[in-house]
Amino acid sequence: MPTGRSRLGYTGEKLARQYLEQTGYRILETNFRCRWGEVDIIAQQDQLLLFVEVKTRRSATFGIPEESITKAKAQRLIAAAETYLDQSQAADSHWRIDLISVEMDRSGKLMPLRHLQNAVERPSSS
Repeated sequence: MPTGRSRLGYTGEKLARQYLEQTGYRILETNFRCRWGEVDIIAQQDQLLLFVEVKTRRSATFGIPEESITKAKAQRLIAAAETYLDQSQAADSHWRIDLISVEMDRSGKLMPLRHLQNAVERPSSS
């Protein structure tokens, strides 16, 4: 039986997928897992691959969703994205890591979704 937290996360990811599809992205994969962790959504628009971290919150008790991407989490997201690129033979693709923030008030009313592009800065290659 799913917990309240996992139901909340599932709802947030569903809303994020709907938002991405409505804004012209094609969903390629959800919940991609590798040894580095998980990428919630992988989408594509034209030649751009998008790796999306979805954060869903009911309150700001644990901070705003944007604050949840620590340096360690960012490194894991980059490693997971690179793993996906290697496995799908898309290593030369243009890509970025975004955050979609889904917040609901205590009654469950959806607040405006926020899409933060380039939420994780990739290290520059030398």
